[in-house]
Amino acid sequence: MRKIPLGMTDTMITDYCLGTMTWGTHTPEAEAHRQMDMALDAGITIVDTAEMYPVNPVTPETVGLTETVLGNWNAANPGRRDAYVLATKITGKNAAFVRQGQDITPETFTAALDASLARLKTDMIDIYQLHWPNRGSYHFRQNWGFNPAAQNRAATLENMHEVLEAAQEAVKAGKIRHFALSNESAWGTAQWLQLAKAHSLPRVQSIQNEYSLLCRHYDTDLAELAVNEQVTLLAYSPLAAGLLTGKYQNGALPDGSRMALNGDLGGRKTPRVFDAVAAYLELATAHGLDPIHMALAFSVQRPFPVSTIFGATTCDQLAHILTGLDVTLTHDQLAEIDKIHKAHPMPF
Repeated sequence: MRKIPLGMTDTMITDYCLGTMTWGTHTPEAEAHRQMDMALDAGITIVDTAEMYPVNPVTPETVGLTETVLGNWNAANPGRRDAYVLATKITGKNAAFVRQGQDITPETFTAALDASLARLKTDMIDIYQLHWPNRGSYHFRQNWGFNPAAQNRAATLENMHEVLEAAQEAVKAGKIRHFALSNESAWGTAQWLQLAKAHSLPRVQSIQNEYSLLCRHYDTDLAELAVNEQVTLLAYSPLAAGLLTGKYQNGALPDGSRMALNGDLGGRKTPRVFDAVAAYLELATAHGLDPIHMALAFSVQRPFPVSTIFGATTCDQLAHILTGLDVTLTHDQLAEIDKIHKAHPMPF
């Protein structure tokens, strides 16, 4: 592992980040706490969560439970809170059972932040992210078209300005350290950056978007923005919801797996995806690489600033991931990956 700066700040984070979205349901609290210990002991310095977690599925009854589990670890380990950078997210209107599906506004921003601080049992959140834009997102398999009717530039910019002002108040109050986005577009991120600069408000330091061997939408417009504006990608689903492990090949459906729980892996299960996975698995085998380690190493070696979020349902899964965090792919291996990508573009 290596450490990289978060955006334009002096906050340093590891290029791997511990994800927590199964904590409290599929991962019991005791096991989640053990995962925290394992990750920090391995040198991980950033942990990501969200107010709507756990997922698979998200339910009204479990919203906030993952933050509560992490908060209980914080309370039990007061001397270790400063050992990691804490990132969480405010939910937008797509989750109808969180604040009745309201937009992210200055009022909901502040209310959600205070609730997260209480559940997390901490005084400060290091990276506070908007889980998705009010106007909608091209993530979650919504990248196949564009509807200009959904756009209202003036209203969008006014809301952004107001939310940044709320973020500024939170920074002044010592509740958050850095402002960030998730599931955003290049245009949206650019507007947040422009408004922050024009009005001396908190700038975007990171953007949490999906990125993997099978999902490389970030590689062009957003990557260019990230490099030139120094915005760090927090890459989620680097194993494509488990597809890149190979465990679903040839019709396999392991008991208790994510596919067994939600069927199509959030739209990632398509007629094309298994041939793409097979090609990457063959490449890993040919080079004596573990496919999980190869997929994660690919993500952190991209030519833009990135910290890759990995999660594990069990401690055994986490232990396996941790053994491969120093794997580095060669130039030739990366070139072969690009050939496969061109042969199997956008498999979901």
